[in-house]
Amino acid sequence: MTDSDREQHDQFLRFFMRHEESLRVFLRSLLFTHDEQREVMQEVAVVLWRKFDVGMDSQSFCRWAFGVARMEALAFRRDRARDRHTFGDEVFELLSQTVVNHSSSLEAERRALDLCLKKLPEDQRQIIQNAYAPGVKIDQLANRMGRTAMALYKTLHRIRLMLMDCTRRVIATEEY
Repeated sequence: MTDSDREQHDQFLRFFMRHEESLRVFLRSLLFTHDEQREVMQEVAVVLWRKFDVGMDSQSFCRWAFGVARMEALAFRRDRARDRHTFGDEVFELLSQTVVNHSSSLEAERRALDLCLKKLPEDQRQIIQNAYAPGVKIDQLANRMGRTAMALYKTLHRIRLMLMDCTRRVIATEEY
């Protein structure tokens, strides 16, 4: 690898890592499952690397990356168009534009939520992590915890309300 190639690679990685979480959130809003989001994200990363231009700055990279992610998600959707649970093109465009327009506020909310999750007592944080793990069924989790499903739903509701309140406070004070 030449110095020029290494420099291009380093610049791409810096830009990609800076915007990766926003791209994931964007794709998550357009696709149904985490598996779909991961699959499309891999394709997005490949396309971005192949077509990366070292003349870009971070902001132009971000706009370009969102465009690539949108096109890859659209291609993925079209490949699976036989599934009756897919969005129409108009809904897809509306969702993608809405997420692009709000990506910075969504990122701020995600960072605030991460901070608020860290502030939770360990037992509450574990309940949230377990409840939102992929493939978890609340009734099975409740059974493992020795609770009823309704009791677990009520606990989750109280924790979510605390997290919403904390997130609003963090964003209002720009604590993150």
